[in-house]
Amino acid sequence: MSQLSEKELSALNDLLTEEELLVKKFKMLSEHSEDQEIKSKFTEISNKHQGHYNSLYSKLG
Repeated sequence: MSQLSEKELSALNDLLTEEELLVKKFKMLSEHSEDQEIKSKFTEISNKHQGHYNSLYSKLG
């Protein structure tokens, strides 16, 4: 893979920060939800954003 420019690294960093925030937010919502169906959906969404984070992070390596 070719080296990323400073602008690309900055954008990637911004995306990683956003995805990390979404993972934490939906995990917290899941932990505080009493409805099992909603809890499950929040967990699913958190896991989806964790996948996005992992995919973006792999571009750094």
